[in-house]
Amino acid sequence: MDFALGPEQEQIRAAIGRICARFGDDYWLKRDREGGFPEELHQALAKDGWLGVAMPEAYGGAGLGITEAAVMMQAIAESGGGFSAASAVHMNIFGLNPVVVFGTDAQKKRMLPPLIAGKERACFAVTEPNTGLNTTRIKTRAEKRGGRYYISGQKVWISTAQVAEKVLLLARTTPLEEAGKPAAGLSLFYTDFDRRYVEVREIEKMGRKAVDSNQVFFDGLPVPEEDRIGEEGRGFEYILHGMNPERILIAAESVGLGRCALGRAAQYARERIVFDRPIGQNQAIQHPLARNWIELEAANLMVFKAAWLYDRGKPCGAEANAAKYLAGEASFDACQQAVMTHGGFGYAKEYHVERYLRESLVGRIAPVSPQLILCFIAERVLGLPKSY
Repeated sequence: MDFALGPEQEQIRAAIGRICARFGDDYWLKRDREGGFPEELHQALAKDGWLGVAMPEAYGGAGLGITEAAVMMQAIAESGGGFSAASAVHMNIFGLNPVVVFGTDAQKKRMLPPLIAGKERACFAVTEPNTGLNTTRIKTRAEKRGGRYYISGQKVWISTAQVAEKVLLLARTTPLEEAGKPAAGLSLFYTDFDRRYVEVREIEKMGRKAVDSNQVFFDGLPVPEEDRIGEEGRGFEYILHGMNPERILIAAESVGLGRCALGRAAQYARERIVFDRPIGQNQAIQHPLARNWIELEAANLMVFKAAWLYDRGKPCGAEANAAKYLAGEASFDACQQAVMTHGGFGYAKEYHVERYLRESLVGRIAPVSPQLILCFIAERVLGLPKSY
């Protein structure tokens, strides 16, 4: 049993830290105020090959595991960029896993290298307004005529759709009433995000302004048959291969953000003098921060246990979900405590911790709610009857 990062993983953490050091507090404060995709960070990571950290070497990637990807994404979030930074590259790391696993050699050669090189950006279009997490009930249709599919429907909470050139899209190719079971009849496509057939409306939100979230409307988007991933009707099965890595990476990012906030809070508590003594000398300040450290470290252990299991091809659904739950809660608590430790200054943007608190909610909400994770553990681990 070894709980330490290996030499290669330590090198990854250090290399990512050096890149992120170029993008300091002022950069992220400006992005939080004005928005705008963090293109400079995206391209800096692409230049050094990091966008393909978990992609096969044959297509330009590094061929490393989700463990190494988690180390990378945690370092990005912990640098102070938080989810504004991590979400700018998050899709690259796990999103095209269905292409890696189920795509043909021709598709991999065509689809993966531009993404890895940072020449193309992709968005992930699954969630719909009236179905939420009930993915098998999505209504976006892909009708096949000749050698093309024509896709129409609506998606919501689609990140980076303002800047993406490509889309990984789940749509129904067989009507639900004809599919036999809800999970059947869904197909997966990776294709051009052709804005002649797509309308994108940005959603204004409380945090992570640098990475856009959107409603997306497809109106007869033509998709060549060669852009369908795997067999028709098995798309739901394919996207499941990206869900555990996504939960692991979100959890790693949440721990990174929580550590960043905790570090800021501890520094402030050491330096802030009230009643002729540093406020960090008071147990009412010390104990909540100490508890935050404990909770973040415990969550981190689950993150890397889940990553270890995934990289060895072992079942990891329970651990990936547990990691996401623990990390989301620990990150939120640490960010909230960082604001409270700063007192009134915690409410000021110049101290940054209020941004961390707003962004920490991403790790609690997405891509699955804490309540559904508890339902999953109750049903799949404890053998309790399904509640929904």
